[in-house]
Amino acid sequence: MTEANELVLLDFVGTTAVVTLNRPTRHNSLVPALLRDMLAMLAEVAADEAVRAVVLRANGRSFSTGGDALGFVQHADNMEPYAREIVGLLNQVILALIDLPVPVITAVHGIVTGGSLGFLLGSDIVLVAPEASFAPFYSEVGPSPDGGWAVLLPLLIGPRRAAEVLYLNEAIGAETAVAWGLANRVVPADQIQAEALAIAEAIAAKKRGSIRHTKQLLHLDRADIAARLATELDHFVQQMVTPEAIDGFRDFVDQRRKAVVA
Repeated sequence: MTEANELVLLDFVGTTAVVTLNRPTRHNSLVPALLRDMLAMLAEVAADEAVRAVVLRANGRSFSTGGDALGFVQHADNMEPYAREIVGLLNQVILALIDLPVPVITAVHGIVTGGSLGFLLGSDIVLVAPEASFAPFYSEVGPSPDGGWAVLLPLLIGPRRAAEVLYLNEAIGAETAVAWGLANRVVPADQIQAEALAIAEAIAAKKRGSIRHTKQLLHLDRADIAARLATELDHFVQQMVTPEAIDGFRDFVDQRRKAVVA
């Protein structure tokens, strides 16, 4: 069975729910509609007792490039409510991934930038293709970090590494992501979805109750995560209404347009 809308796809492979980001022409960049669709999909999955695991993936060349820069430019005159809405929805998605009663296996190909890192931070197991990379772009463009870059990533890779990556806008490659604990393993791009489904199938063969309690125990800090994300949201909104951030997004969009024309 397949359920589809414009921005998110939901398929079922046996007892595995496959959630696919489906905005490839915009590199799966985030807008409120996509995040709302994802929340609806995750709620449906959470209510389906037949589901034993979730695979999260994306269509197109990129996994996801974070908040759609053009969307921020288009909302420059009402930035505060738009920024609070989109990052608030992103935080809800991260928490929904954590709250699912079954493990989430995320298969990452291509680039991940900005707040889309939160999808990985809310997952249980992360597979990365060799060409996958992770970059913040906050210090280059102008916003404050979102998606857990500043408040959750340091818990995985350490505060010193996170500080260097964020301040200098350094990309994290696939092998480094594994070495630092951001991902579990590197898998060839043409095998990554099959590997994710194989892991999901192996989990499905285990005792359901044991898996559910294990996930709950691994996320005993859920309330702390929610509080950290709420603080990150407040800082994001404070910075997004400044000329530095608004002009930074305008410059970024202009540069991209010129690059396409050239």
